[in-house]
Amino acid sequence: MSKLPGWLGQLGAELSRLSERLDERRAESEADDPLLGDPHGRIPAEAGKDEAAHVDQVPAPPTYAPTVAARPDPVAAIPWGMRVAAEAGWRLLVLAGTLWVLMRIISAVQLVVLAFVAALLVTALLQPTVARLRRHGLPRGLATAVTAISGFVIMGLVGWFVVWQVMDNIDTLSDKVTKGIDDLKNWLLASPFHVTDKQINDIAKNLSDTVGTNTEAITTAGLQGVTVVVEFMTGALLAMFSTLFLLYDGARIWQWVLKLVPAQARPGVAGAGPRAWRTLTAYVRGTVIVALIDAIFIGLGIYFLNVPMAVPLAVFIFLFAFIPLVGAVVSGALAVVVALVTEGVFTALMVLAVVLAVQQIEGHVLQPFILGRAVRVHPLAVVLSVAAGGMIAGIGGAVVAVPLVAVTNTVVGYLRSYGQEDSRRHSPPPHGATALDAAPAAGPTPEKGGDEPPPEPS
Repeated sequence: MSKLPGWLGQLGAELSRLSERLDERRAESEADDPLLGDPHGRIPAEAGKDEAAHVDQVPAPPTYAPTVAARPDPVAAIPWGMRVAAEAGWRLLVLAGTLWVLMRIISAVQLVVLAFVAALLVTALLQPTVARLRRHGLPRGLATAVTAISGFVIMGLVGWFVVWQVMDNIDTLSDKVTKGIDDLKNWLLASPFHVTDKQINDIAKNLSDTVGTNTEAITTAGLQGVTVVVEFMTGALLAMFSTLFLLYDGARIWQWVLKLVPAQARPGVAGAGPRAWRTLTAYVRGTVIVALIDAIFIGLGIYFLNVPMAVPLAVFIFLFAFIPLVGAVVSGALAVVVALVTEGVFTALMVLAVVLAVQQIEGHVLQPFILGRAVRVHPLAVVLSVAAGGMIAGIGGAVVAVPLVAVTNTVVGYLRSYGQEDSRRHSPPPHGATALDAAPAAGPTPEKGGDEPPPEPS
């Protein structure tokens, strides 16, 4: 035990000498390499000239680093306007394809579609009567039956009356037409246009030859007319049955339609439906009133001017009034032509004056007052919609084109307002100064009952 401290002392002395040797060798290596002795890496003056010359040969770096432009993304290289046009273009192509397929489907079942649309129009005309009868205590089935039977009987009587008047006056009309043609021939011969009897006979012969050479086409047109009559009767029966069901169970049918709409869009569609129905009802009732006024006043004018078949012409004016703009022109022209052929030029001019006066009153007084703003459609939209409806589905398409445009206008306007209101309702509330600016001003404190809140704005 006595030798242990001596051994430890010798070990410490050996470690001290080893540390001193390491320090000596480090000092020698630093003396041999001047760069290690300078912490900033500077070359001392006593360094060799060869080393300094070698260091001076290295070029100094530039003051700025060269930038190499990378290739842009191909999407970013296309102008913004072209990208927007391309995005809108393919969406428009998809929409156009969808509309084309839809129109093909509608054209395949055109008779059913027109019958259902006609049933909607008749239902819009008769439904207020059903509601009035139910308010007086009649059951729904009885009110529907009374209204539908009365409406169909009145329409049938009107059609029968028109046919009866035409058949009853056809002989008189043919005699007057023959006499009118002879008067026109004599007027042309005595006119300053230098028309000869031979030219008039040649025109009549050409008309006769045209009819003779096109007998087959006329026969085919007659057969097609028979087909049209059969299709018309089928469509009328479909429209009658559809009207009965719409009058009796229209609310349940609408609820079933709403179930087919996605849940997210169902509230907006549920709000747009009643507004569209009110627009359609207002259009049909207003059009019936305006057409009835036109038929009465123009019919009275024709009757007092002794034009034959005044009542059938008045009924035609009533029916053609359901085709806006175009129907008034066609029915008025028909009345003027009948007056010209049967009674002469003066009577035709008087009929033209009566037609123009009534139509001016209709356009500037009756339609704005009766139809109002609910179904106001721009005249350009009316003309284009009537032309498109006539090209697609004939007279039926021209009749339903304007109410379809009016209902679409109402639905689109409501859905736009509903979408804006829904976005404001679900947007986050304002914060900070914006919240103070958006806060409504406090109303005046009432004299009595100071705890009562101010009345809500109407």
